[in-house]
This record gives sequence, C-alpha cells and structure tokens, in this order.
Amino acid sequence: MAMLNQLAHDVLAMIEYRDDPSILVLADTAERAADARRVVERAGYRVQAAVGTEEGEARIAEQIALDGVFLDIGSNQGAVLDRLLAQLDHAAATGRFGSVVAAPPELIDVVSAGTWRGDVVHLVAPRESEIGEALGQATKRTPAWLHDVGKGGPPIRLQQLSEEVGRIANILATLSENEPDLTAEDGAEASVTAQQVRGIIRARRLRDQYFGSDLFADPAWDMLLDLMAARLEHQRVAVSSLCIAAAVPATTALRWIKALTEHGLFVRSADPQDGRRVYIELSEAAAAALAAYLRAAQRLSPLLT
Repeated sequence: MAMLNQLAHDVLAMIEYRDDPSILVLADTAERAADARRVVERAGYRVQAAVGTEEGEARIAEQIALDGVFLDIGSNQGAVLDRLLAQLDHAAATGRFGSVVAAPPELIDVVSAGTWRGDVVHLVAPRESEIGEALGQATKRTPAWLHDVGKGGPPIRLQQLSEEVGRIANILATLSENEPDLTAEDGAEASVTAQQVRGIIRARRLRDQYFGSDLFADPAWDMLLDLMAARLEHQRVAVSSLCIAAAVPATTALRWIKALTEHGLFVRSADPQDGRRVYIELSEAAAAALAAYLRAAQRLSPLLT
C-alpha cells in the first residue's frame, strides 16, 4: 500500500508541477531518501523518484527526461558509490543533466575524485537553503548563491566568485611578468623556505584568536600559501586537506578550489596508487608568481616572511 501511495504521489507531482525542473533523488538509506525528497520539493522542484543508491545506476540509465540528480550520502558504499559518481560525472560532462552531491566531510576526497570532469556541485553537510541553491545551479534554473565566509557571512553570487578568482589570476600573472629574476639559476623559489610560508600561515591563524575567523576570511590566499608550503616541502595535498587549510566551510572551500582550478592557478592530479583520491597543486605560473610576491615581501621587511 505504501508503494502504491508513493507511486500515486509521483504521478500527481508530474501532472501538477510539470513546468518545474525534474529531480531524481538518490540516497544510501530510506530515511535519508525521504528527507531529501522533502527538501527538494520544498525548494520547488518536481521529484521524479527517490530511490536507493543501489538502484541509482539503472534508474539514471532508463530515465528519458531528467533535469538533475540530487545524491545524498552519509557513508562510503565503495564500488557502488564509485560507479554512481562516475555516471553523474559523465552526464554532467556531456551536458545530459547536472547533479548535486551532498556528503559528510570524510567523503570529500572520494566525491572529488569521482566527479572532476563534469560540473557537479559538491556540498558538505549542507543546510537546506544550500541544497536549493545548488539545485538551481545544477539545473540552471535560477542564479545560485554562495554562502561565503561563515555561518552568518554575506552571500556572494557565483559570478562574483569567478570575477574575484579572475582578478587574483591577473595579479599573479602581472607579478610573474614584472619579476625579471624569476629565471635565475637558483630558481624562483630558492630564497623562499617552507618554514617562512608556514610562519605566515600560523600568523594568519593567530588573528582568529583575537578577531574571529569571519573578519579576515580569505580562502584563496590561505590555499595558495598552503600549496606553496607543500610544494617547497615536496608534499602532496589532498582536496580534503586543502579544504581545512582554507579556513572556511568545506562547501565554500570546494567552490573556491574549482574556480581556482578553472582559472589555471591550481592543477588537479590523480593519485596513481589510489583512484579515489585527487591531489591539488599550484600551477607553474602560480608558483612562480607567488614566489615573486614572497621574495618582494621579504625584501620589504623580513618580518613579513
């Protein structure tokens, strides 16, 4: 009887809200699927069905008309999750439909490794409002908003994020062009040490103890510094670790990572020993520009580095 009632609900939804984007809800538990359905419907979308992740592959393959998929997972399902993420990634990359994946912090690396080609929106332990906004981005229904900085911080549009990252990229490019000794025999980074960069990072975190983290939130700069230090230490940085270094909510950090990668400041590389892990590193141009800045700052005042 319950199954018949749900089927009737789905049919009525398709009739009454046929102009709304249609979303397929996938979740790893029945309770999570039911909760996700309610959230998607409250956001104004038509839910075609809410099924378990085990059924997800077949359901997506047989779905004719679909505007988006919302995948809500709370645990690592291994190969089942890997295949489903690859399917969502391919659909987004080929323009079939967009997807939103909500996952806990411990699954950041798995989700990032599984959905890196297509425009899949990643959310980490999201609020309900974030899910609605992300679905708007995935389905191109309405302009999406970014809740940047922190819980009470002012939202910024995705376009603003792109413009800000573009500005950062232009500044770094200018630094590279205006620093003639970058090609010195001892290398662009020879006079900059990992210890100095880590000192800058520690000083930035020290501010949070006195002024709070929201006032000085600057995820792009924090991630650039962290990757620079890792480069000098010959260490690799996983996506989850870089999110921590950004010192902002993980969902916000993931959006910055994506934007900085698209603008050529970050480079993604797969772990050859673990296909479920992706590393992030500075591009050569970004590393050279950042080294130029740090050298210039060091000449200005040793206290800065």
